Amino acid sequence: QVQVVESGGGLAQPGGSLRLSCVVSGNIFNVAAMGWYRQAPGKQREFVANIIGDDRRNYGDSVRGRFTISRGDAKNTASLQMSSLRPEDSAVYSCYADVQPAYGTVPIDYWGQGAQVTVSS
Repeated sequence: QVQVVESGGGLAQPGGSLRLSCVVSGNIFNVAAMGWYRQAPGKQREFVANIIGDDRRNYGDSVRGRFTISRGDAKNTASLQMSSLRPEDSAVYSCYADVQPAYGTVPIDYWGQGAQVTVSS
């Protein structure tokens, strides 16, 4: 069994900051990548950011330069630091992890429960 648990998010004012964290636990050989997608009501799911391996980072166009993704030393944790927040950043943010359960296996995506981020004055 693999679990992905998110924390953080909440309410921020425009221009403010919030942080999301994600922890993967369970039957894990390797966590190949971690990242976030978001979805606002009535909109399609949107890629936010991911980190592959130790330091290959990718960002969606709408958050590049404002959000920063990082992984912890234990490699089973990730954080998303969100700055210069805008009302259009409001959404449910879902963390995912590409997990190899054993050596040589194909990574499987596991998802967290989602965290609400609301940006409003």
